[in-house]
Amino acid sequence: MTQHPTVEDQVIDIVRRVHVCDLEEVVRQCAGLTWNQVFLAVDHLSRSGKIVLVPRGCGLFTVLFPHKQEGRSDRRLLPT
Repeated sequence: MTQHPTVEDQVIDIVRRVHVCDLEEVVRQCAGLTWNQVFLAVDHLSRSGKIVLVPRGCGLFTVLFPHKQEGRSDRRLLPT
């Protein structure tokens, strides 16, 4: 029996490939899933520290991996 990747696995794979992307791009790349399904996964991954969700204003968000510095996440080091 084939195991399908979870929504969280799909989000991690997308961010791993592109490094930094808009939330809407993540949703577009998750074919067959709703915006709500993707956002729930992104929210959970963000709260668990596996990714960072950065508000960019006007309802826009950027998704990226946290930068590591001495074994800790540092959310201040964001791309400009």
